[in-house]
Amino acid sequence: MKFKWIYLGLSLLLIIPGTLSLVRYGLRLSIDFTGGTLLEIQSKSPIDQEKLKAISQAQNIEIVSLQTSQDNTYLIRSKEISQEQNEKFKSELSQIGQEVTERRFETVGPVIGSELTRKSFFAVVVASAFIVIYIAWSFREIPKPYSPWKFGASAVLALVHDVVILVGLFSILGHFYNVEVDALFITAVLTVIGFSVHDTIVVFDRVRENLPRMLKVPFEQVVDYSLTETLARSLNTSVGVILTLTALLLFGGETIRWFVVALLVGIISGTYSSIFNASPILVLWETTKLPKK
Repeated sequence: MKFKWIYLGLSLLLIIPGTLSLVRYGLRLSIDFTGGTLLEIQSKSPIDQEKLKAISQAQNIEIVSLQTSQDNTYLIRSKEISQEQNEKFKSELSQIGQEVTERRFETVGPVIGSELTRKSFFAVVVASAFIVIYIAWSFREIPKPYSPWKFGASAVLALVHDVVILVGLFSILGHFYNVEVDALFITAVLTVIGFSVHDTIVVFDRVRENLPRMLKVPFEQVVDYSLTETLARSLNTSVGVILTLTALLLFGGETIRWFVVALLVGIISGTYSSIFNASPILVLWETTKLPKK
């Protein structure tokens, strides 16, 4: 706690680039949100991407992004097209000597996309509100004059830090590397929220246990002592998860790569915020109103 301003300042520095990117560039939304078509094809030999784009233009297919992977597999994201357009597109590829096999063809309408956007935002807001209520109720018996609502609000502020860092990073990745945000990203965000709060509650629960036993000790020292007691547990839990996610990132394949990246960044940020953000925020909030003795 002696260096709490340094930790909070570091968090602010990490948040600024992503926030600026969000304001200027926003997020690169996938067809889950915007509506469109996802077509995955595989050919026996490599396809000239310029010829593929020329065929798509001739068929009035507006390609949003084109990604290639191993085994001559191509992931095409475009504005919404019909099954007839899809069949004609594959037929044109066959005529230039490219025998292709369709591995996936999905269409998401704009109504579904906008509905998913609203529900995703609503899910994050509702989750945050219930977290505050749950922590406040669980900590209702802490000694006065400390407020259980401040415990809950501090935990939510820490998870907001994690969400902003994660969303800001994907805004930067979307602008410079065309990384899109899809429904799996929302799953990752909610998972990170749960992990961050879980880690924060471990620390706050130890603070709650130590307060009755350390009534004559300043609140900042109680929190510092509680953090020291739970530090090894928090780090060991996080390292175990990080090792698992790293293995998934290396061997999990193209489909879940950015989902795993989102989880990995969120878990690291959540571990940091639980130790270096939530507790300092709580200390500053509680000690500013208490009279100094």
